[in-house]
Amino acid sequence: MGLFDALKRGLSKTRDVFAGGLKKILFLGRRLDEDLLREIEDLLLRSDVGPKTTAALLDEVRASWKDGSVQKSEEIAPFLERRVAERLAAGGNEIARAQTPPTVILVCGVNGSGKTTSIGKLTKFLKSQGHTVVLGAADTFRAAAVEQLTIWSQRNGVEIVKQPQGSDPAAVAFDAVAAAKARKADYVVIDTAGRLHTQQNLMQELEKIRRVVKKAVPDAPHETLLVIDATNGQNAIRQAEQFHKAVGVTGIFVTKLDGTAKGGALIAVRDVIGVPVKFVGTGEQIDDIAVFDPKAFAAALFSAD
Repeated sequence: MGLFDALKRGLSKTRDVFAGGLKKILFLGRRLDEDLLREIEDLLLRSDVGPKTTAALLDEVRASWKDGSVQKSEEIAPFLERRVAERLAAGGNEIARAQTPPTVILVCGVNGSGKTTSIGKLTKFLKSQGHTVVLGAADTFRAAAVEQLTIWSQRNGVEIVKQPQGSDPAAVAFDAVAAAKARKADYVVIDTAGRLHTQQNLMQELEKIRRVVKKAVPDAPHETLLVIDATNGQNAIRQAEQFHKAVGVTGIFVTKLDGTAKGGALIAVRDVIGVPVKFVGTGEQIDDIAVFDPKAFAAALFSAD
């Protein structure tokens, strides 16, 4: 299955609301006026696009209507599709690469978002490009997290650096970076906790990990990926704001794009924190990862068939 088909399948719930709704209200010959724009606004909000992004998109439609570049109601859907693709394309989707290895990648996100599985997929992706990878199990608050990451390291045939449950996560991160340097690995991918006793503790711990890896590699982390569960809708936007404030997210990895995904939130997250989507999980298997394609995503979202 190609990426477009996988996205189309994964976005089926959002497409039913959004693309299906557009098809109903943007019928041939309908007058383009403020009433129509209000209906589109409601549709965008119901599709989890979020108030900020919805307002921005409507402003662009309104401006194009006023200057005559959009004159008919049936021109709105392709116009919006282009604008969504452009918004998602801003910033590029390339994974960072340090001038001097190892490239340090921090992976963050709430528990249950698919974070550890995404690390397994990312590791396979990097290995498929000929890179060597070391994993760091810095989510030491959950024994299951270390166990899961160990399984992924075995499946990928890569080294993992870990310590007993309750160990200092920052110390594990430092050791992982040191191991990667000693073995001249290309990448070190560090798992982090998704939830501590309080949200403040979580963010402080993540900030500490950033400081510690910077001591080992001054320009690290080179990439901070936020794993977002596509079924979370508006909650994903709030999570993105919190993590970005704490650790300076540089890219988004979208998971759980199944039939229940609330895909409109992805556009909102991109707008709210201003960082690009870099990867998408397209299934449950280790190879089910793809570099994010903004045009394919927008095309799938606007496909009513």
